[in-house]
Amino acid sequence: MKKYKLRLNINDIDYTLKVGAGETLLDIIRDQLNLTGTKKGCDSGACGSCTILMDGMAVKSCLVLALQAEGRKILTIEGLAQDGVLHPLQNAFVEKWAIQCGYCTPGMILTSKALLDENPKPSEDDIRMYLTGNICRCTGYQKIIDAVASVGQLQGERHGKK
Repeated sequence: MKKYKLRLNINDIDYTLKVGAGETLLDIIRDQLNLTGTKKGCDSGACGSCTILMDGMAVKSCLVLALQAEGRKILTIEGLAQDGVLHPLQNAFVEKWAIQCGYCTPGMILTSKALLDENPKPSEDDIRMYLTGNICRCTGYQKIIDAVASVGQLQGERHGKK
């Protein structure tokens, strides 16, 4: 199989890789870069466990060919914490008991980050709508929604909104 040169920026690190035309971004992230926080669930875009941020947008990496990501800025769950300090969403998921087995958690957190970047103080309906493409098989979704809402409230308070 012919391999193509691919340049990626993942978690603020530049990579140059050789990839096949049919390889997905998910496979490159997990298999070549060993960033295994991005999970392989359904492999058809239905579960959301492979969600990453590409140029700030939540995308399902199993549906993106690696070559389509050339020149894009990608964030995986491994890049969310900074200098050993968890992101507020990661803390909220722990504090609100929104993690069970953890398989869906990276996708849920990154999807939630995209939402909060777009809408810093979302309603519960906004959160539910944004998370519709992410499936959790362990919990009811309420704890996840509560975690996201708590960060939204925090952001709203920082910006003088209540």
